[in-house]
Amino acid sequence: MEWKTSKRTLSLKKTLIMGILNVTPDSFSDGGRYVSLDSALRQAESMVEEGADILDIGGESTRPGAMQVSAEEEIERVAAVIEAIHERFDIPISIDTYKSGVAREAIRAGAEIINDISGLRFDRELAKVAAEHETGLVLMHSRGDFATMHSQPPVDDIFEEVVEGLQNSIEKARITGVKDDQIAVDIGIGFGKTFEQNLELIADLDRLVNKFGQFPVLVGASRKSFIGKILSGISATERVEGSLAAAVIAVWNGAKIVRVHDVRQTRDAIRVTEALVLNR
Repeated sequence: MEWKTSKRTLSLKKTLIMGILNVTPDSFSDGGRYVSLDSALRQAESMVEEGADILDIGGESTRPGAMQVSAEEEIERVAAVIEAIHERFDIPISIDTYKSGVAREAIRAGAEIINDISGLRFDRELAKVAAEHETGLVLMHSRGDFATMHSQPPVDDIFEEVVEGLQNSIEKARITGVKDDQIAVDIGIGFGKTFEQNLELIADLDRLVNKFGQFPVLVGASRKSFIGKILSGISATERVEGSLAAAVIAVWNGAKIVRVHDVRQTRDAIRVTEALVLNR
């Protein structure tokens, strides 16, 4: 299996590690730490050295209760950071946005992947941007709009809901001209799912991996609240070990991409997991 971006073809023979770089003042785990260009570049360099395969740059927090920002403000936060990283490091850059205008500016700055939490529900023009520039496109499952996506009433069958939602997103992308080999799907851990449903999706991820066949499945469980709940309410920065456990089980069950804060630790845990998978 391979995943194509606008600049290269990424092999999925090994799990890809997508390092999270939030240049926002209010992200749930590292808000405010990397808002300056210098601090963002230092963190990017650190993640590259630790073994990240992709850097995912975000300029708007999507944590519960976060305030929506304009496309102009989001561009101001991310464009210079993407350009500087692109000039210094030969690593695929993903822009974490659901806005077509932000995606266009990010691509001009050097991004080659679009990571859309809405699965093309918030801005259909985003698919046109991905098709025009032949970027990689991550389609995430979520429900509701920006303000309500974390407060949706639970569905009875989360697997049926995720499959239907992602299939709709894939079809929107295809109709607009996005090719299948550009697409990855994200099950949307923490977005409109109950505590138990988050656990079910990771524990039985192979059901979704088998369902989506040729599309690489991305799991982003790093430091999320369900891990804190299991571990007696510890803070986001204390959830490294719990995040590693979630990443390991996801990879064991077929995930091809993991989106994480702690790159080095995840790299080591996943390499061992992959060796075990090959010998089971």
